[in-house]
Amino acid sequence: MRPALVSGHVVLRVLACGVCRTDLHIIEGDLPPVRPLLIPGHQIVGEVVEGMTPDLPYGTRVGASWMGGVDGDCWYCRHQMENLCDSPAFTGYTVDGGYAEFVLVRSDFVFPLPEGLDAVQVAPLLCAGIIGFRSLRVAGVEHGERVGLFGFGSSASLAMTVLRSWGCEVYVVTRGQSHRDLATSLGATWVGREDELPPVQLDRAITFAPSGRVVVSALSALRKGGVVAINAIHLDSMPTFDYDKLLWGERQIRSVANMTRQDARDFLEIAHDLNIQPRVFVFSLDDANAALLAVKEESEKGSAVIVP
Repeated sequence: MRPALVSGHVVLRVLACGVCRTDLHIIEGDLPPVRPLLIPGHQIVGEVVEGMTPDLPYGTRVGASWMGGVDGDCWYCRHQMENLCDSPAFTGYTVDGGYAEFVLVRSDFVFPLPEGLDAVQVAPLLCAGIIGFRSLRVAGVEHGERVGLFGFGSSASLAMTVLRSWGCEVYVVTRGQSHRDLATSLGATWVGREDELPPVQLDRAITFAPSGRVVVSALSALRKGGVVAINAIHLDSMPTFDYDKLLWGERQIRSVANMTRQDARDFLEIAHDLNIQPRVFVFSLDDANAALLAVKEESEKGSAVIVP
């Protein structure tokens, strides 16, 4: 059903919607439910069909992501940290998302897309890509550093392309031979199993698995002064670990929370410049459950995308 237009919003015809592990956390109850009925999906490519503005005429292709709105008045919004807003809207969680033919989104939280980018290729960039890029920022990655990626799904594979363009050495620790093969094909300096550690100390590490054990593993690979960024909206638990050996020496653990609109604009520009084209597997809207299962079981070597 086509949603009714609300002031300050646009209605999009959904062209494609990427499937994210966060969708699984919502559907399976790892994140507490906030609505009795919900349409998930927050990696949305669509075209404006109602609510046009001078900047968004009818037919404009735009992307919409996890951050669906902020209050603009809280301390965090006033200090350029809108990703930490006290009263945010989350697409596909607190408001309906893109597993649909049409979706209602705030007009100031969509991103016009360059011509020539295929909708199916762009969809995974709109969360996996943006949040992976923000993870690099939170970790403080600098050009030419040694960076570890712990877990290698859609977000990590997109971050890999950015890291390679920055001249970084990339060390990947992940389960599953298919993921290790993908990391190798994308130019990883070294690839190991989940029970292995890189052969060198790392400047930065990003964890992509919702596991505290993986965070400790990444921490154990850091040099003094290094940073681990946790790219996960949900974490099972944090096991105890040896402070003196693993955290002392000004090592840091930082969480990655959501994204800002500037993150989205910056990453989409980089993605366009680098011609990032993720591997995708297309599912129909009727097969949304199969797409979610593919993400859960990591059965596909690429990103799942739903096309209505």
